Amino acid sequence: MTLSGMACSQESPSQTSATTAPAFTKSDKAIHAPSTPETQIVTALVTVGPSHPVLSLAGKVSYGEDRYSKVSSALVGRVQKIHGQLGDFVKAGELLVAIESPEIASAYSEFIKEHSDLSYAHRSYGLAKDLYEIKALPQKDLKQAENDFVKAKAEFRRAREKLLALQVSKEELDKPIADQTITSTYQIRSPLSGTIVDRAVTPGQSVSGDPNQVLFTVADLNTVQVIADVYDRDLGLVKIKQHATVTVEAYPETAFPATISSIGDVVDQTTRTIKIRAVVNNSDRKLKPGMFARLNVKLSESRPYPLIPQEAVLEIDGNMYVYVANGENHYIKRPIKTGLPSSGHMSVLSGLEPGEKIVIKGAVLLKGQDMNVEDEGLSSEHLAPPSPLKS
Repeated sequence: MTLSGMACSQESPSQTSATTAPAFTKSDKAIHAPSTPETQIVTALVTVGPSHPVLSLAGKVSYGEDRYSKVSSALVGRVQKIHGQLGDFVKAGELLVAIESPEIASAYSEFIKEHSDLSYAHRSYGLAKDLYEIKALPQKDLKQAENDFVKAKAEFRRAREKLLALQVSKEELDKPIADQTITSTYQIRSPLSGTIVDRAVTPGQSVSGDPNQVLFTVADLNTVQVIADVYDRDLGLVKIKQHATVTVEAYPETAFPATISSIGDVVDQTTRTIKIRAVVNNSDRKLKPGMFARLNVKLSESRPYPLIPQEAVLEIDGNMYVYVANGENHYIKRPIKTGLPSSGHMSVLSGLEPGEKIVIKGAVLLKGQDMNVEDEGLSSEHLAPPSPLKS
């Protein structure tokens, strides 16, 4: 007898009494059917059918790798003028904020001093060479003048590089000293093109050179990533460049295409999970960093998998179980790994084989009777992937 609309062959309802003892595996739990006469427990045989199984993982939307930057000040100073506002789109190199810093004035004063010392050392070395040529100066004094000149060049170069690091333009430093117009204003510019998603600075605010004092966060939101956790037992199902979709509560009917970009190398010892990342095109800006999301990883294409009615599956503490018939009126609670539900059915990725008989109605009653049964752990044989099936 075929159960309409289900990928299982239905058996007649089991009776409420039992006469034989249940058989146990190391980790499955055998129980008797409830003994009330009105109880109806319906079983069916597991069959197969073509499906597109999906591994669904919990995750969170985040900024794309190398697509965001936290901008801080390298100098101590006071905010002079803010040019970038929250939500503005800025190009790489565009001015965000101007800071008045005494460090620039101090560095420029040192630059002027080293420039003067270099000029003096250069003239002294030239004079020493002239005097040495006419034998009016001993060689040791010539060497001393040459050494002073080399030191002065090194100190001048150091002072110049310091100003360049403070974003004083090279063109300005190349001008004659009398023509230079260097102020104590330190300009912070955006390191990339993107949107200002966070601003933590106000006019007149004092800033430090601490990189942990973030003034702006600039992010390219056209591409985001979803960071999800996959259990180590499911790691073999996920591969780089695998196709996936992302869903969020804000747009439950929309599946955003994604591609697995990286798989972590470290297992979290507490959760037994590994971080995986998927890149998502976000040109419509619907996905916001920080959103909770589901990353639905598409597994093998059109491979036959065992299919069971969705109502046959019980979720207990985040794990999926079914009750497998173990002789007449005896049932074993078995852990399984499932794909996403579709049209009232679920693909079974591991834990069941075609031809096994499971409970498809009345499982909740068995669950109630099962609550006081000791759980000896999950059997590795039931978590192994099913044997490949030919279409």
